[in-house]
Amino acid sequence: MYKENEYVVYKKDVCRIKEIRTNKMNGKDYYILVPIDDESLVIDVPTDNRMGYLRNIISEDEAYQLINNIPNIQSLHDINDKYIERTYKDLLQQGMHEDLVRIIKTTYLRNDFRKKNNKKVSEIDNHYFKQAEKYLYNELAVSLNMSFEEVKKYIIDKVEMLMK
Repeated sequence: MYKENEYVVYKKDVCRIKEIRTNKMNGKDYYILVPIDDESLVIDVPTDNRMGYLRNIISEDEAYQLINNIPNIQSLHDINDKYIERTYKDLLQQGMHEDLVRIIKTTYLRNDFRKKNNKKVSEIDNHYFKQAEKYLYNELAVSLNMSFEEVKKYIIDKVEMLMK
């Protein structure tokens, strides 16, 4: 069982457990969650987590291992533009850290290629890039005790260093 003020991932969003409350109607205990990037939203989740939507935040050690492994995570290759959105959705739905990195790498490379060839950036790629960044960097920010922007800069610098 989680405790008040701990951080958890609910579905894909990083949340702080604001409190644990008993529902007067059914007598069940609920976590009262507040997403870290939208404190106006409050989510009630049963403490038994039968649906499996809650999970622990990645540990600090796992976060550093993931970041060090980013150069080895392959972007998506040879995917028909017709199926790219479905692929992004599937990877995002799975919510695995490596899949989020894969989306970020793929969308970045595809949009970079377009820019270099004087073409418009893909809205689909741009959308999934932002979503994957949000989910990954918010979680890493909590586990590494950094801000979203600090994590982003740290990852970029670290990957550049590892690629040399």
